[in-house]
Amino acid sequence: MHRNFEYYIGPNHPGIAGNFSIKVEANGDTVLNVEPEFGYLHRAFEKLMEDNLYIQNIAMVPRICVPDPDINEYCYCSAIERIAKKEVPERARFIRTLVLELSRIAAYLSYFGGIGGTIGLYTAPQWSVGDRDYILDLFEDLTGGRVYHIYMVPGGVRRDLPEGFEEKVLKVMDYIEERFKEYDDLIFGNKVFEKRTKGVGILTKEKAIELGATGPVLRASGYSYDVRKDNPYAAYNKVDFNVITAEDGDTYSRIMVRRREIEESIKIVRQVIDKMPEGEYKNQWYNPFKFDIPEGRVYVKIESSKGEYGYYFVSNGSDKPYRVNVRGASFPHIVTVFKELTKGARIEDIALILFSIDACPPEVDR
Repeated sequence: MHRNFEYYIGPNHPGIAGNFSIKVEANGDTVLNVEPEFGYLHRAFEKLMEDNLYIQNIAMVPRICVPDPDINEYCYCSAIERIAKKEVPERARFIRTLVLELSRIAAYLSYFGGIGGTIGLYTAPQWSVGDRDYILDLFEDLTGGRVYHIYMVPGGVRRDLPEGFEEKVLKVMDYIEERFKEYDDLIFGNKVFEKRTKGVGILTKEKAIELGATGPVLRASGYSYDVRKDNPYAAYNKVDFNVITAEDGDTYSRIMVRRREIEESIKIVRQVIDKMPEGEYKNQWYNPFKFDIPEGRVYVKIESSKGEYGYYFVSNGSDKPYRVNVRGASFPHIVTVFKELTKGARIEDIALILFSIDACPPEVDR
């Protein structure tokens, strides 16, 4: 008869993308229950936004989700634009779409490295994090920043694309696409990877919907929902791409959905560059230090690399937001979905299951 044990994983662990702790109850090496514990990164961004001028928050919101920061810039700026009833130039819509997809690709490359590291395949993070740096080079060229870009502003983007930027992007896309032949041999076609992921952490379609799963976690359980396709924003209604799904709902499916989605993102990037219109990159309808935003409230949602991501935004007509609430994809995944997936799992699968849902503790501790 096995004894029951209670112990912690974290708050620092290679299978966790950020400081986050898990209290585990196990019988032998079988998991009975897990309790997520937050607060190691709490920074109160939502509350701080109430004390900052509108323009000041643009530099702060990307830090809510470090691996995929541009989603916060888009939601924040789009909420202001919708309350103020101001249009964004068509060129700015395309540029924003380009930035969001490059951010998605960078986030997925980081994710693939984490998956490899979690199963002891340490060549994977060396490759993927190194390849992600080519995306960060593009962001540095475009915005001056590698991780946090502070590029989107209400009305459009901060500056136009630099000369020759589109050619650089296409060159990097060609390189990453070619590299995935090697990634498939190293990771996704690896027998050890398949053995560790297939049939592990199964989430049925019904449970996925009941527990509030979104994004790749939901699509891996057979539900075809993507905000970019079902509620298009930016320039997503001008490009063609497939919504990737799987049926088994296991760890393998969640990882492979992202593997296939990165190909769709490359396809979107090429279309955006091919269809990029001429014209203005910003609708300058405000004084940067004195926004004239009327009273109102709005909910803006987009498709992040981790799932549906939204801002509930309230303005009282002052020079600062009255209330901003961030609906991140990671909170329901890491609280409800993760607990469901680990019931009856083995101890060595905890980190792999957690990484398969791609939760972001910095986003939870917002």
